[in-house]
Amino acid sequence: MRVARVVLGVAGASGAALGISVARQLADLRAEIDLVTSSAAERTLSEECGPDALADLRRLATRTHPIGDIGASIASGSVPLSGMIVAPCSMRSLAAIANGLDDNLLTRAAGVQLKERRRLVLLTREAPLTLAHLKNMTAATELGAIILPPVPAFYLHPRSVSEITDQIAARAIDLLAIADPAAQSWAG
Repeated sequence: MRVARVVLGVAGASGAALGISVARQLADLRAEIDLVTSSAAERTLSEECGPDALADLRRLATRTHPIGDIGASIASGSVPLSGMIVAPCSMRSLAAIANGLDDNLLTRAAGVQLKERRRLVLLTREAPLTLAHLKNMTAATELGAIILPPVPAFYLHPRSVSEITDQIAARAIDLLAIADPAAQSWAG
């Protein structure tokens, strides 16, 4: 069985810790990580997670791609990938993905996942939602994306924000079906 190769897109929405947790958990699974971050994500990582967050995230990646490099390997359907997670996914990135606007590497790589019928998990981050946001979520879902708003599983009685973040990241990875499920499940 080949090693999973996953694209991790980090957009500029609040919730940068989600991207770090996804990367850490993918690295623990020994998955190859192709990382692409927006310029807004780089600022949000610094603001929310500290000045070294971007460097720490890049160290977890197998390959890092500049947002403007639409000729990168992950922009082609011929490259075998296991899927893509956008964590967090801004409403701007969601709108571009939902409408086929492949104007940067993050949105182009997401579009490739859709056209190749691979899993694309979007951790959409915004509240409250406008009708435009909801329509874009519907459109992305109709194209084959999985919308996973980062909503805490309060029934698990998390004791920290880190536990909440890690649970949501594990759920996103589980949706790619590249390893045995890791997210804590409801016991009933």
